[in-house]
Amino acid sequence: MSQPTRSAALELFKTYTTSESLTRHALSVEGVMRHFAEKFGEDPEVWGIIGLVHDIDYERYPDEHCKKAEEILSGAGWPEAWIRAVVSHGWGLVTDVKPETRLEQTLYAIDELTGLVASTALVRPSRSVMDMKAKSVKKKWKDKSFAAGVDRSIIEKGAEMLGMELSELITETILGMRKVADEVGLGMAQADNAE
Repeated sequence: MSQPTRSAALELFKTYTTSESLTRHALSVEGVMRHFAEKFGEDPEVWGIIGLVHDIDYERYPDEHCKKAEEILSGAGWPEAWIRAVVSHGWGLVTDVKPETRLEQTLYAIDELTGLVASTALVRPSRSVMDMKAKSVKKKWKDKSFAAGVDRSIIEKGAEMLGMELSELITETILGMRKVADEVGLGMAQADNAE
């Protein structure tokens, strides 16, 4: 099969996902993956599409996360390397497929981080990533009860894999999320319209 298009990927994702929060997460990860692809001189379309579908099985099959994704994407005729990248983001949790390529390592590093960035943005007066800096996220980082579901050790491992300082990884993730801020409800317009 030829390379899947974004519209085909989004359609497939929506077949398995109705949750608004999961969709926002998928769009956030897509935006950040595209941002990192540009930064690393890689193909933003490929990176973005993989980011978009990385949690395709999570809503329907939470106990078989990443395993069902492999089935779904194989069934749709997706390239092996893309499927492997999706599966590898669950390394150490639900799969033993270790992130090896820069694409895989980036997805692994930023998946949890986008959740922490979004949660941090939502408790700010602006409720936006547009005026947020890494230090805001670092402040919340230490508070283990804040966004308690975010596994900070994964983010640290991912930063190490990429050879990046944590602050740099957070900054670049924020910049990537700014590109999709309106789509994911973290733009300034939302803050202006807040009741």
